[in-house]
Parts: sequence; C-alpha cells; structure tokens
Amino acid sequence: MSGSEDLWGRWGVWQKHDARGMKGGEALIRELNRIVHSSGIVSPVTSGRGLAARLRYLDSPAGREALAEQGVTPRSLRSWMRGKATPSRASREQIDAAYWERRRKNLIRSGWLARHLDNNGQGRRMEIYPVDQSGVDEKYTRRLSDRSINVRYIWGDLVKAWADRDEALVDDIWEDVINDLDSDYAAYAYVSSVGIGA
Repeated sequence: MSGSEDLWGRWGVWQKHDARGMKGGEALIRELNRIVHSSGIVSPVTSGRGLAARLRYLDSPAGREALAEQGVTPRSLRSWMRGKATPSRASREQIDAAYWERRRKNLIRSGWLARHLDNNGQGRRMEIYPVDQSGVDEKYTRRLSDRSINVRYIWGDLVKAWADRDEALVDDIWEDVINDLDSDYAAYAYVSSVGIGA
C-alpha cells in the first residue's frame, strides 16, 4: 500500500519499537470483507445445508463461471447437483471460494454495499482501535485511545476502491477519515483494527 508518504513516515519512527498494527487502509479492507461475510450464508460449507445453499446460489451462468475459475469441472457440478456424488473437502473449499467471490461481485454490482454503508447520507459509525503498544518500552509509548467517529461521504469511493483492489486509493481514503480526528491524527495511520457499525 502506498498512500501519503508523509502520513506513514510520521508514524514510522516509533513503529520501530515493536508497536503492532496495520495500515488503516488495510484495516478498512478487512472490515469490508467482514461485512460481506456477515451478510452471507451462515451455515458452513461443511454442513449439508451450507453446501446446498451455496450450490443454489451458484446455479447460474455467472455462478458456474465462478466455480470453473476455482477449478470445478462441469461434470463434477452436474454430479453434485443431481445428488450422485458428494464433494470432497477440497471441492467444498473451491465451492466456498466461488460463493464468496460471486457474492462480493453481486454486492458491488447491485450497489447494495455502498448504499448500506452510506445509510441514506447519514453515514456509519466507525470505531478506530489504535496500535497495540503492549510490547513497546514505556519511554516510547504514546497515549492513544479508541476513537469513535461518524463517517459520511466516503462510502461510494471506498467500495469502488475495494472492488478494484486499489490499496493506494483505500490508503488515501483512510487519511481523509482520520483527518477528522484532531492534531494527533497521524498516530492513527496504523491501527489494530477498525469496526464499522453496519
């Protein structure tokens, strides 16, 4: 990830002293992935119900294409759909990967994710958890607390950057988010995690 060199540089001086975290942009990507996964099929692919639900979801030309991209052959798929065979553990992992990739694309294409996060222009509450300084010598620690802010207007751009896998743009969006904190905003260039109330 690139983003603002100045932002990451100011943080990096004390990062050398064993503070643990990740770039805020990376934390945003992980949180968007969590939101997508929490909105999907709950039953695991290892259960009969979870497997059947995924195969139903993927029963379309686009779904079959997603399965093919994961290495599933049309013959195997026909056999599973007709109940003549049961997918192996490796095949279930392929089915699960195809399901999540297809679901991700559908949520992006439909605009659901961006609309959900934009919340009719009201935005979403974001919890920002600073880096873990438990391994940092006391003389190098900084006073950082969890922060909670309402975030608006970024969601369309953020979802597009996430959809395009444009990590540098996600970094830039993160810098916009933390600029609304205070003069110590650069201390939140890296974080332990973020949570979005969605």
